[in-house]
Amino acid sequence: MIKIDPKEIEIPKLHHYLLGSVGPRPICFASTIDSKGNRNLSPFSFFNVFSANPPIMVFSPARSGRTNTTKNTYDNVVDVPEVVINVVTYSMVNQMSLTSSPYPKGVDEFEKGGFTAVASENIRPYRVAESPIQMECKVLEVKELGHEGAAGNLVICELLCIHLDETILDDKAMVDQQKVDLVARMGGSWYCRAYGDALFQLDKPITSLGIGIDALPEAIRNSKELSGNELGLLGSLTELPKTEEIRNQIDKLSKEKITLSNAKLALNRGEWKLAYCILSECLS
Repeated sequence: MIKIDPKEIEIPKLHHYLLGSVGPRPICFASTIDSKGNRNLSPFSFFNVFSANPPIMVFSPARSGRTNTTKNTYDNVVDVPEVVINVVTYSMVNQMSLTSSPYPKGVDEFEKGGFTAVASENIRPYRVAESPIQMECKVLEVKELGHEGAAGNLVICELLCIHLDETILDDKAMVDQQKVDLVARMGGSWYCRAYGDALFQLDKPITSLGIGIDALPEAIRNSKELSGNELGLLGSLTELPKTEEIRNQIDKLSKEKITLSNAKLALNRGEWKLAYCILSECLS
């Protein structure tokens, strides 16, 4: 591996490494307004949610790396500390990208991007009608991280109201990840679409305590045939099957089923104990 000291390389190259390494990043499509009523709409991928109680989100309209000027969004939230954070979906990604053009102050990106402005209920900035999730926020603090080009400005926001399109909800009124079709930012000109086969589910071990990979028998733990992900599934077992249980499981299988490939298939089906029993027989 190469080793890089961020103090010893040029900022554009460091910026490239950071954005190429940290992703996919959610996109904050920020709608702001100045004290004269001029609207602004711009996307930022330095963004995430940081708290649910209170509901806090943070995004960063960084200084220009080329000119060291501040973004209109930054100027606006300092002037009027309010923002609507709209999510970005695949159906609007090209319109969103257009609004990231460096239009001069006073130009309305709602009009440039062909978006429909909808009045908010609690704050002055407008919502983007085309976005299925629109979050009205008050700005609690703007924290400047530096005064040189590419320095970030953390805009810390508290959610006041969230608007949800019913078409992206499931039967429990929760956001359906298969329906919302979100887009995320990668490095360079690359984006990522969270849809279809790109999505997968993984149960979080909140209430169960896995034994850990270190508790697996050495023959399984050190097998070159098993990937780290497969070992992770086996390590998620809450306890190892006893010898008698292993014997019973193996006795139910034909000899042709007691193979490494079938153990892997069992892991993929979520039959972790069965997979362990087969592996115990194969690798013993």
